[in-house]
Amino acid sequence: MLEWIQSTIPVFALLPEAVQSVIVIMLKIVIIVLPLMLCVAYLTFAERKIISAMQVRMGPTRVGPRGWLQPIADALKLMFKEIVIPSGANKYLFLRAPMLSLGAALAAWAVIPFDAHLVIADINAGLLYVLAITSMGVYGVIIAGWASNSKYALLGAMRSAAQIVSYEIAMGFALVGVLMAGGSLNLGKIVAAQSGSLMHWFWLPLLPLFLIYFISAVAETNRAPFDVAEGESEIVAGFHVEYSGMAFAVFFLAEYANMILVSGLAVIMFLGGWLTPFQGILPESVFAIPVLGALLDSGIHWFLMKLAFFLFFFLWFRATFPRYRYDQIMRLGWKVFIPLTIVWLLVLGVAILAGLPPWFSAG
Repeated sequence: MLEWIQSTIPVFALLPEAVQSVIVIMLKIVIIVLPLMLCVAYLTFAERKIISAMQVRMGPTRVGPRGWLQPIADALKLMFKEIVIPSGANKYLFLRAPMLSLGAALAAWAVIPFDAHLVIADINAGLLYVLAITSMGVYGVIIAGWASNSKYALLGAMRSAAQIVSYEIAMGFALVGVLMAGGSLNLGKIVAAQSGSLMHWFWLPLLPLFLIYFISAVAETNRAPFDVAEGESEIVAGFHVEYSGMAFAVFFLAEYANMILVSGLAVIMFLGGWLTPFQGILPESVFAIPVLGALLDSGIHWFLMKLAFFLFFFLWFRATFPRYRYDQIMRLGWKVFIPLTIVWLLVLGVAILAGLPPWFSAG
């Protein structure tokens, strides 16, 4: 990217090297964050449309053609609303909590590879970085609950903290399975280890870990049926009950950005990332056909399609399942998922030692 900018804008080459690096990093951040924010906005629209279709309703239809401008209208409305700070609240922490939640959700995208070349930071400890950064999001929730000086908010924050910590362990074990299978913490190398057809991807040898990871991801993002942290029927709105205006919108953005992030990670770790499912199935001559070949070959479009597939499940779960009781959520995390992941890691270790083809064979 640096070479391209230097060739396009000759003046850029005259700047000090440190300044050039900072500008390139900022540009990469903008290139990823702006489309991500747009995706978050239209994910809310997709959610309302898909759930309304499942419930035989119309969904948003008024703003713009077929309701397509509804997310823009919602964003403008929240932008111009007053941020009311409760009289007993800690003002500094109250306003910092939403930023901490969103910051953690966005920072993890630094190591997510969209294809073989499109990644901000191609670091070797990418998987570890993601696990560490996503764990930071819980602090935003706890601080918001405590700083609001509201019993409902504090209850929601405590529930959320316990839930996230519980499912973080199961998710961590699932990621250990991916690390064992891929032989690397680098997300690009994990995708490369899945080269081959649909049957070469890690979803098959790691099927129990795949299912546990995805269910834990739903719990981790506080989505239905695990949304006890903001259980409207019991504690009004949970940890963001006192929030309004743009502060509430930032929490909203963080929730949906986290949904997209965990779906992206599931795609990279279990469904071959940007790899095509037709590799090794269709003859190479098909990939040489001008337009059809580009569509069938590996690329960012496959990553985005798989991402949309996972996000659909998040919306489907919300329309289908009733909310879990709090004790049921804890039991599922500690007594079911964690023992299952430990057992499957042992099975996986045996499979790797035995060189189970096609995933773990020496070739």
